[in-house]
Amino acid sequence: MSIDISDLNGRPVIIGGGAAGLMTALQLAPEPVVLLSKSPLGAEASSMWAQGGLAAPVGADDSPALHLADTLAAGAGLCDAAAASRIVHAAPAAVEQLARLGVAFDRHADGSWRLGLEAAHRRNRIVHATGDGTGREIMRALIAAVRRTPSITLLEGVEARRLIVEDNAVRGVLAANASGALTITTNRVVIATGGIGGLFADSTNPGGCFGQGLALAAHAGAKLSDIEFVQFHPTAFDGPSRPMPLLTEAIRGDGAVLIDETGERFMADQPGAELAPRDIVARAVWRHRAAGHRTFLDARQHPGAEFAQRYPVISAFCKMAGIDPAHDPIPIRPAVHYHMGGITVDGFGRSTVQGLWACGEAARTGLHGANRLASNSLMEAIVCARWVAESIESVSAGPRAMLRDDAMPQASDPSAVRPILTQGLGVLRDRDGIARAIRSLYPLACGHSAASDAALVGLMVAVAAIRREESRGGHFRSDFPHIAASAVPSSLTRADALAAARDIVESTPFARSALS
Repeated sequence: MSIDISDLNGRPVIIGGGAAGLMTALQLAPEPVVLLSKSPLGAEASSMWAQGGLAAPVGADDSPALHLADTLAAGAGLCDAAAASRIVHAAPAAVEQLARLGVAFDRHADGSWRLGLEAAHRRNRIVHATGDGTGREIMRALIAAVRRTPSITLLEGVEARRLIVEDNAVRGVLAANASGALTITTNRVVIATGGIGGLFADSTNPGGCFGQGLALAAHAGAKLSDIEFVQFHPTAFDGPSRPMPLLTEAIRGDGAVLIDETGERFMADQPGAELAPRDIVARAVWRHRAAGHRTFLDARQHPGAEFAQRYPVISAFCKMAGIDPAHDPIPIRPAVHYHMGGITVDGFGRSTVQGLWACGEAARTGLHGANRLASNSLMEAIVCARWVAESIESVSAGPRAMLRDDAMPQASDPSAVRPILTQGLGVLRDRDGIARAIRSLYPLACGHSAASDAALVGLMVAVAAIRREESRGGHFRSDFPHIAASAVPSSLTRADALAAARDIVESTPFARSALS
């Protein structure tokens, strides 16, 4: 059934109900905008789950230059230094803006920020709220602000399925809800759909975050960059819950250590120990488990008896599992947490398709490089939303487009893709494993099933990974364990990926014998 929404035509359309989408909508006020969220606001947003906080150089002993240096070091040569500098310099103002919107950040009695420390930061610069509930508190404030802003038309339960593009320019959005299809004509679309963790079996992301925004952009012809770089958080709670509960890095910043079932502190001799960059810690945990050990976060000494007060959310789910962190080691394992790559954008969030912007985890701004510095992601989403909004405001609504009658793709289901990516594109990768993933994903990506869009995103990640014959940041090739002399960002389109995958599929002995 078609829904008449002609009064919304011509407005900017923001796809995604996480921090990036909500902040972009608020920054555009009072210009009328449409915000599409496939679920109730916050229900499937990774922002809601963020524990550690938001990195910003607001401490008396800190500066944007120090924050930038830590960001570039973590990014392993692939950060865009100019973009990163611009973003970290804007971070303090973004924190103040969130506070004005009602975010109750944790402060000392004198009103100064209560700042946390996380891995690879040389200063305490993590601004947080309610201890380990920063994302939830930010989302609470942003959702309340959006709901009271009359210029924002919120369409919950509406999922964007395709962008309508002509001559490399956006003309509309093809979407669907429980009642059927709907089409919004617009020449201004923002993708703010979050990450790709839902493409993997073990992830801290909500299951509904599986790269739909990247699929929309890829089908529209946009370039994607650095999508082989997937960050595995080293300390997800090792249990049956999905998404996997996260044990924030801030606990290790408070002095907790990693041990195995014998009590051995297996990271003690590594540079940085438990506060080494996430990719290093994740690989150490992965290898220790592969050697037959169990792995635990030991917070019994630090923060010890203060654990429940400092980390109430984590303490609650540990208690449900029968664990008291003040007395018991907490079982942990690595899990997919963040996607460094995404839709290629410039400093104002503009993609390579006219009229298409991206913000937040779905975008590749150049801030994160090959390995995101802890708590830089919420900061990036809030900061960049303002620049995306400014860019959109400079583009007037186009003439009313006469849209073709595009076929409606079915709703996506990533379940067939999860085991493929989990096996082939995990913490440690090699050519044979990636090639097997490509051979499995290619026919799904070329089809029209519920798995097709998820398979396309997975296939593009796999093609980028097989091309990168080095180990850098979150991408580690056991067959190419060394870092290359020069750091070169990756870039590919849907057409590039399908062509490369076809060559790999047709080059296998199985494929040749089947075709003969």
